[in-house]
Amino acid sequence: MIIINARFLTQEVSGVQRFAEQISLSLARLRSDLRFVAPPGEILRPDIAHQLNVEQIGQRSGHLWEQVDLPLWLARHGRPLLVSLCSTAPLAYSKQLVTHHDITYVRHPQSFSWKFRALYRVMIPLMLRRSLAQVTVSEFSRQEIATHYGIDPQGIHVIANAVSAEFCTGLEPTLLERPYVLAVSSPAAHKNFARLIEAFRLLDDLDVELRIVGAANRSFVDAQLQQSGQGDRVRWLGRLDDDQLIEQYRNAAVFAFPSLYEGFGIPPLEAQACGCPVVAASSASIPEVLGNSVLYFDPLDPPGMAKALRRVLLDHKLRADLRRLGQENVLRYSWDISALRLSSLIDSFLMERSDYPARFDAKQIAKQGGRS
Repeated sequence: MIIINARFLTQEVSGVQRFAEQISLSLARLRSDLRFVAPPGEILRPDIAHQLNVEQIGQRSGHLWEQVDLPLWLARHGRPLLVSLCSTAPLAYSKQLVTHHDITYVRHPQSFSWKFRALYRVMIPLMLRRSLAQVTVSEFSRQEIATHYGIDPQGIHVIANAVSAEFCTGLEPTLLERPYVLAVSSPAAHKNFARLIEAFRLLDDLDVELRIVGAANRSFVDAQLQQSGQGDRVRWLGRLDDDQLIEQYRNAAVFAFPSLYEGFGIPPLEAQACGCPVVAASSASIPEVLGNSVLYFDPLDPPGMAKALRRVLLDHKLRADLRRLGQENVLRYSWDISALRLSSLIDSFLMERSDYPARFDAKQIAKQGGRS
């Protein structure tokens, strides 16, 4: 039996939780030997919990559940293999595969509270060194994690994000009287929304608005950003459900992704799946994930960012080309293939027991083609 740490179902959705949810759903379709466990209390996405047949165990919540209740429960149940998908894991349990998405807290500490930084400074190096193997979501993140923590990159396995099927609507956009630029993320400092707003103000000759989707997590701090961008041309939409988000993607004239640092970056893929052209920062993992499917800009250069936005807003042919290239790019990623790769990694450790049969092999993965 493999235990999946499903604490992610008690957390608000970001890219990290999206990875955990979607790869869990795909993994559950591949294997019958999974058991999903979560803390007691409120499950924020009960539909997914129902599909995964999640069991709620222990008495505590949050990090205390993960560090105390979960390892005690595992010890009482024969010390099975644990898979943790959301960047943290129990430190007192070594028989596990852990996922760590990026080291944004190292490269851009100003985006995080001091409590968050202090916790990760202690927790992450111990977690990575005590686990059987590590998973991350891009080659960029693999090199970043290996370099910063002094870990052999060969022990870090890249299993990429993808786009959930509901984002691939195939519907044509609704023509609006006032087109809009869309951005989706938390307003953490490294997401670079302050410069995006500065760039957008250079487009005041165009009748277009900027819509920003996402709510700030209490661990993130950027008071200056929260005070900027007021006025009738910049709209803060807060957190939206998937149906509302898809509607925003589908009808946007262009999606802007100005982030200074990403371990992967799911929102531009979601935009591409919905048929929205993308302009993006030429930073971190973004060129690896998006390839030649977007128009790039220097994220530290607001005039250059404004120039890229202007080009896409005014050039119908460029918009059409970016839509086509974006939808081709989305096809490089699949939750099912990523789950197959994770399943193969799980088997590589289970097969150390002579009585456990192999379920998948490298040749089967290769036959799937594409990239996870």
